[in-house]
Amino acid sequence: MNRDAAEQLRAISAGAVDLITEADLSRKLQRGTPLRVKLGIDPTASDIHLGFAVVLRKLRQFQELGHLAVLILGDFTAQVGDPSGRSTTRPPLSREDVDEHARTYVEQVQQILLPEPLEVRRNSEWLATMGIEDVLRLTARTTVARMLERDDFANRLRDGKPISLTEFLYPLLQGWDSVMVEADVELGGTDQLFNNLMGRTLQEQEGQEGQVVLTLPLLEGLDGVQKMSKSLGNYVGIAEPATEQFGKLMSLPDPLLPRYLTLTTGWAPDQVAQIARALEAGDLSPRDAKRLLARTVADLYHGPGAGDAAEAEFDRVFRAHEPPSDVPEHHLDPPGPADGPLRVAAVLHQAGLAKSNKEGRRLIQQGGVRLDGDVIEDPDLTLAATALDGRLLQVGKRRWVRLRIP
Repeated sequence: MNRDAAEQLRAISAGAVDLITEADLSRKLQRGTPLRVKLGIDPTASDIHLGFAVVLRKLRQFQELGHLAVLILGDFTAQVGDPSGRSTTRPPLSREDVDEHARTYVEQVQQILLPEPLEVRRNSEWLATMGIEDVLRLTARTTVARMLERDDFANRLRDGKPISLTEFLYPLLQGWDSVMVEADVELGGTDQLFNNLMGRTLQEQEGQEGQVVLTLPLLEGLDGVQKMSKSLGNYVGIAEPATEQFGKLMSLPDPLLPRYLTLTTGWAPDQVAQIARALEAGDLSPRDAKRLLARTVADLYHGPGAGDAAEAEFDRVFRAHEPPSDVPEHHLDPPGPADGPLRVAAVLHQAGLAKSNKEGRRLIQQGGVRLDGDVIEDPDLTLAATALDGRLLQVGKRRWVRLRIP
C-alpha cells in the first residue's frame, strides 16, 4: 500500500466500530481517486443533535482528505420510518413536516461539513417515481428470514409486537439509495449496520462494486441510558443556544464524561486521555470537567467565546440565583379589562410553560413554580393582570418569562 493510502486508512478507521471491509477500503484508497462517501439522514425532527454530529464529523474527515461527501436527505424514507433500534413502529410524518425539517438540516450540517466537496441529494428523486413493479422487483432481492436477522425485528417478533410490511421495506429503500448514487463508502451509527450492508448487497446485485460500510459509536443521551434522541428528550442540539447546550451538558451523569469528551469535542485521543487521567487521579473534578466539555461544545457550534459567555450566564442563574439576562417576554391576554383576574395556572399555559391549564395546576402543586422568586403554593391562585405586569414567572430551574400587559 502506498504511504498516502496507508495514512488515510489509519485516519479513517480511527474511532470506527465496524469497517466492512478494511481490505476493500484499502483497495479503493490506493486508486488515488476521490471516493463517493454516502451518509443518509431522515429529516424526522427539527434539530441535529450531538449524537448524529459524531457521524457528520467523520464525513468531514473524508472531505478533508479530498473525498466527496454525498449527503442523502431521506425526505421519502422519512415518511416510511426507520425501524432501526426501535421497539415500536414510528408514527408517519407529513410531507410538510419533512420538507421543513430538511430545510433546517441543510442549514445545520453547514456548521460541520465543508461546502465543498459536497453533493446533497433527496431520495425522493428516485424513490417517489418507483411504480409497483419496481417495488416488487426490489422486494425479491431479499427474504423474510434475512430481514429477521435484524435484532430489533427479531425482538419485536419474539415479544409479539407488530412489524409493518412498510418497515421491512425500509432497509431495501435505504440500500437502493446507495445504488442510485454509486456510493463507495457508507457511514452510519452502529444501529445502521444492517441497512448499510443491504446497500452493499444491492450494489453487488446491480453489478456495482459493493460499498465499504463504516459505523461509528452511538452516543448515549443525557439520561445515560438510551441513545441520544430528540423524541426521548435526552439530546443536545447543535443549533440550540449556547446557554442551553451548556446547561444541558452540566447535567450529564459523571460516568459518561470520558465518552462525551471523546465523541463530541473533536479533540485528539491524547487530549481526551489526559483529561480522563486527571479525572481518575482526582486532579480534576467531574464538575470542572463538565464545564470544560460544555465550553468546548458551545465554542464548537457558536464560535470562540460562546462557551465562556454561556458559563457566565449559567453561574448567574444557578450560583447567584439571578434571572437570565435574556428572559423572553409574554404579553398577558386577560379575558376582560386590563385589570381583570387571571389564574396563574392558565398563565403558565398561555406563556408556553405548561401544555395545559391542568398541567399548570400540577406544576404549582409540585412546588415548581415561582413568581419573582417566591414559590406559589395555591394551584388556584388568581391575580389581576395589572398585578402580574412586569413580574418574573419561573418553572423549574431553567424556564422563565417576564409578564407584560400589551
